[in-house]
Amino acid sequence: MFSDIEIAQQNKMAPITEIAAKIGIPEENLEPFGHYKAKINMAQLRAFQKKAEDPANRGKLILTTAVTPTPAGEGKSTVSIALGDGLNKIGKKAVIALREPSLGPCFGVKGGACGGGYAQIVPMEDINLHFTGDIHAISIANNLMSAIIDNHIHQTNALRIDPRTITWKRCVDLNDRALRNINIGFGGRLDGVPREDHFTIAVASELMAVVCLSTSITDLKRRIDNITIAQTYDKRPVKFGELKCTGAIATLLKDAIKPNLVQTLEENPVFVHGGPFANIAQGTNSVNATISALATGDYVVTEAGFAADLGAEKFMDIKCRAAGISPSVVVIVATVRALKMHGGMAKADLSTPSTVALERGFENLAVHIENIAKFGVPSVVAVNKFVTDTEEELQLLQKLCELKGAKAVLCEGWGKGGEGAMELAKVVAEVADSNKAEFHYLYQSNLSFVEKIKLLAKEIYRAKDVEIPANVVKKLREYEEQGYKDLPICVAKTQNSISHDPKLMGAPKDYVFPVRDVQLYSGAGFVVVLAGEIMTMPGLPKMPAALNIDIDDDGHISGLF
Repeated sequence: MFSDIEIAQQNKMAPITEIAAKIGIPEENLEPFGHYKAKINMAQLRAFQKKAEDPANRGKLILTTAVTPTPAGEGKSTVSIALGDGLNKIGKKAVIALREPSLGPCFGVKGGACGGGYAQIVPMEDINLHFTGDIHAISIANNLMSAIIDNHIHQTNALRIDPRTITWKRCVDLNDRALRNINIGFGGRLDGVPREDHFTIAVASELMAVVCLSTSITDLKRRIDNITIAQTYDKRPVKFGELKCTGAIATLLKDAIKPNLVQTLEENPVFVHGGPFANIAQGTNSVNATISALATGDYVVTEAGFAADLGAEKFMDIKCRAAGISPSVVVIVATVRALKMHGGMAKADLSTPSTVALERGFENLAVHIENIAKFGVPSVVAVNKFVTDTEEELQLLQKLCELKGAKAVLCEGWGKGGEGAMELAKVVAEVADSNKAEFHYLYQSNLSFVEKIKLLAKEIYRAKDVEIPANVVKKLREYEEQGYKDLPICVAKTQNSISHDPKLMGAPKDYVFPVRDVQLYSGAGFVVVLAGEIMTMPGLPKMPAALNIDIDDDGHISGLF
């Protein structure tokens, strides 16, 4: 059996110009990065945006989400890619839109975001490692903003910024727990003002969110201008635009805002752009990539990170509001192993057959099916098949879904590529074409932030109550007084449970959901709500994936999944 990277390396790719031609992109509107990946230029992006202004010109949007995952993930990207290939195999014009992989998981535990087996996007090594440099550009631009802020304070501090109130964090696209809390400015008088600082992983930064939600350079600069970075000594909020350096930041991001085009193993087009995590950020690819896909495909398969309580909810309540889009159908990826974990089986034993644990753990999937329905969108369960699954387990899972009123379809994309997802493609296309979706947001914009948090926690996380400290309530009221009441919320919590507590498996309920802190992302256009023990800078595991990765004198990479 070949590894993912071996399968990808054996694949013969088509020139990216041929992939672009399939969806009407002329060669002159491509900015190639080698032979097999390219960005689309701004002229082409504007043409896509103009076409997609009319909903009648957009493809059917298919959102892929999942059950609460095991640490290794349940193959959401794999299913998304297989579904896109499967749709093309049954004669549909389908385009895929995915996020870019972060280097943190690539060298950590979860892996990249290129799919797996025979349902992958390529060039796999390039996409997982640096790609077209988007995340690096965002990191450098983010840290230039930090340098400008500290330099302003050191030189004159004409704005009278109180260093103790700076909320803008530095970032790096790696899991580095030692950088979570640091002290800077130590040394002599010329070495800056001593203060406490923090790093976040680049894909959870507000600037990543800003790039993903911006539709043009003008929009990008407007959002950067509006980023709240600190308070003055008399407690007036300070925006980055007051430092008069927005043009420099936008210049560093001039290419990062353009969507990237690559291909599947079966030579179908894929837009890959933006990489926010769904547990600590909004968890969806860029608006520009999704709009480009909607303008070029009759069906668009996209995904939102982690489970439906995280990525899917944020897709609906944050991205759909920002972009004016909505899904026609949601695909919920489920695996036998994940449901057995939620049914009480130890992670080391998930390969052992157990219909008892599976039936117990089905309650997790049941909650996600119910939650998607709360947005007025029909769902289909994609059962991502693993070699350790027994026929008895698979049949039971399909029966349980049927009793819940959801169609469950076996997906064998990992082993068979698009051919293994043809049945799933037929069912999903049929549901999308039925126009049954009556999409609506979970909460209305005019609710207070406290009301939004409580509604989300009770309806999606199934908490009986919410605990918000008085100082956090005060901050939320200040945000409302500053004119931000209509913004959506972006909850940062564990991906390992529907609740805030990673130890609560299955479908926890009747618990208190604890809010620890909040932060205004006025440039991105949402308020981050930190719950439980979640960190915005992950750490590496005991045995990181970096231990397995190597390269030889010919540039041949090994060990990358």
